[in-house]
Amino acid sequence: MLIIFFRTLILYFLVVIVMRIMGKQQIGQLQPYELVVAIMIADLVAVPMQNKGIPLLTGIIPILTLLISQLFLSYVSMKSLHGREIICGKPTILIDKGKILTKELQKERYNINDLLEELRVMGYPNIADVEYAILETNGCLSVIPKVDKRPVTPNDLNLTPQYEGLPLPLIIDGKIIEKNMKMANVDMNWLNEQLKMWNISSIDNVILASLDPNNVLTVYKKE
Repeated sequence: MLIIFFRTLILYFLVVIVMRIMGKQQIGQLQPYELVVAIMIADLVAVPMQNKGIPLLTGIIPILTLLISQLFLSYVSMKSLHGREIICGKPTILIDKGKILTKELQKERYNINDLLEELRVMGYPNIADVEYAILETNGCLSVIPKVDKRPVTPNDLNLTPQYEGLPLPLIIDGKIIEKNMKMANVDMNWLNEQLKMWNISSIDNVILASLDPNNVLTVYKKE
């Protein structure tokens, strides 16, 4: 039992490291070749993990081989447009200028019910409001509405909104983020004074404290 326990831990940490090396896109939005790699890794890990008679290297070497192959394909897709089209494919336009392209739907094995469902998920229950719908290489649907159906922007109203930067978390789970404190150009005295205004006596009672570009601190207490 201990052998199986430690073999499982080794393979688990190996897979975690491999997925991290493959990049965030590997976890978030899988390309077809990345999905194949993920499925194969899961299958390769299961065999030596369940059968202690199989050497551990039997599972480790194929996983590392898949890692190298995936990194190579990712490098090719970044450096070569032609290679990217071969490996990842090209986006497919399903609705062009408000017209449904049935040939493209058939080519992608995408029926009209799937299209309507995805449009509803994107917030477009009426297909007549859609100017373009593009099926991306990762399987996601991108929608461009018709001009008169787009949300109003400040530019449409000839307004110039005030700049909004990125808020900086200064405290997370009761821990001070020193790097962000330096970026915000604030010190502990200032932070303590702000916490007193929120009736907080200890940093340990803060789950999140975020500073916006206007130097306004928003604090969330732990329950």
